[in-house]
Amino acid sequence: MKLNSTMNGASILAVMAFGTGAQAEPKTNMMHQWAQGSEAAAIAKLGEMFEAAGGTWEQTAISGHTSNTLAKLRSDVVAGNAPAAVQLKGPEIAEWNATGTTANLDEVAAAEGWDDVVAPELTSVMKPTGSWVAAPMNIHRVNWLYSSPAILDEVGLEVPITWDEFNAACDAIMAAGYTCIAHGAADWSDTTTFDSVVYGMDVDLYRKAFQEADVDAMRSQGMIDAFAQLRKMVGYMDDGINGRSWEQSMTMTMSGEAAFFLMGDWTVASANLAGFEEGEDYLCNQTPVDWGGTGFILNADSVVFFNQTDPDYVEGQKLLASTIMSPEFQVTFNVAKGSIPSRTDVDLSTGGFTQCQQKGLEDLKASVDEGTLVRSMAHNMTVLQKYRGAMMEVITEFVADDSITPEEAANQLADAVELQS
Repeated sequence: MKLNSTMNGASILAVMAFGTGAQAEPKTNMMHQWAQGSEAAAIAKLGEMFEAAGGTWEQTAISGHTSNTLAKLRSDVVAGNAPAAVQLKGPEIAEWNATGTTANLDEVAAAEGWDDVVAPELTSVMKPTGSWVAAPMNIHRVNWLYSSPAILDEVGLEVPITWDEFNAACDAIMAAGYTCIAHGAADWSDTTTFDSVVYGMDVDLYRKAFQEADVDAMRSQGMIDAFAQLRKMVGYMDDGINGRSWEQSMTMTMSGEAAFFLMGDWTVASANLAGFEEGEDYLCNQTPVDWGGTGFILNADSVVFFNQTDPDYVEGQKLLASTIMSPEFQVTFNVAKGSIPSRTDVDLSTGGFTQCQQKGLEDLKASVDEGTLVRSMAHNMTVLQKYRGAMMEVITEFVADDSITPEEAANQLADAVELQS
C-alpha cells in the first residue's frame, strides 16, 4: 500500500487498521432529556444493556425543555459533529429526516422484522419517507386521571367519567376541605392538562386544532368552551402551584392531600419508586370524556440516528437500535418508565408490569378499534415545535392570569399559530 507523505500518524494508523480488516468496536453517545427520577433510571437500563452487549456507552443529558435539546442538536449538526443517537419524537423526526442527516436503519429493521411488531400508529412516525430512521422505545398514555381513594371514600364519590361529573366531584371535595386538583405550574404540565380537556370534550376539535393546527378550529366555540373548563379547573387547584414540580403534585394526590392529578403514565413509575401502592394510595383511570367510549392520547419516546463516519459509531448505531427494539429492553425500559412497549408482541401479564400499564394497553387497543386514538400536542407528537411552543405560551399564560377570558384565549391561540406560519 502506497501512503501519501503528507498523511499524519493517526491517518496512517487508520488506513492500516482498515487495510488489515480491523473490527469496528461499537460505541455511542446518546443525547437525551432524561436527567432525573424514573426517566434517568430508565435510560440507565439502556446503557447497561448496551454495554452488556459489547458496546461502549456514553450519554449527554440535557435538562429542561425540548427546545434545549433541539438547540444543542442544531449546534452540533451545523458544526459537523452530529450525535450518533438523539431522543426525538413526532414531527421533529420528519423535520430532521428532510435535512438528509439521519441514518438509514432499514437493514437492521428488516433483519429483525420491525414492521411486523411495531404498533402501526408509530410506524409512519419512525419512517417519515418510507425508511426507518428512528427506533421507538415505548408508548405513553397522556390522558390518565390519578385519584386518591382515601378522599373519594371519605366524600362518598366515584371516579368521574364526564367533565360535568368531574366538576361536581371537585365542588364536593373542596367543600370537604381538600384540594381537588394537584398541579404544578409549568408550560408543559399546563398543556398536558389542556390536552385532556380539549380531547375529552370534543375529539374532532382536538384533531383539527392540535393535530392539524387549524386556526378556525382554535377560534371555535368548542375551544372557548374548553378554555372555560380549564378556568374552572384552575379554581379547583390550590395557591401553591407556582414553582411546584409535577412529582410534588403527584405526591399530594398519593398522600391524600389532593383528590386528583392529571398526568401521563410516567407517574406510575415515579409513584411506585416513591413507595406508593397502586390501588391503595392511588387509582388510575382515563381522564373524563363527554363522548363516551375509550380515549387514548399517545406519546412515544424514540431515538433518532444521525449519519456517522466513524465505523465504531456506525456499528454502535446498529447495536443500539437492535438493543432498543429487543423484547428484553422493551420490558425492562417500560417497567421502569411506567409506559407500555412499542412492540405489540410483548406480554404485559408478566415481567413486572402494573395493572395501570396493562389497562393502558387494553385501552390503546380499544381506542384503535373505536377510532379515538390521537397523538399528543402537549408532548410534541403532532404539530411542529414552533406551533406547539406558541400554543403552550398562550395556555400557560391563561392558567396564570385569570383576567384572560376563554374567548380571548381561543383567539390568542389562533393568533400565536398564525404568527409562526
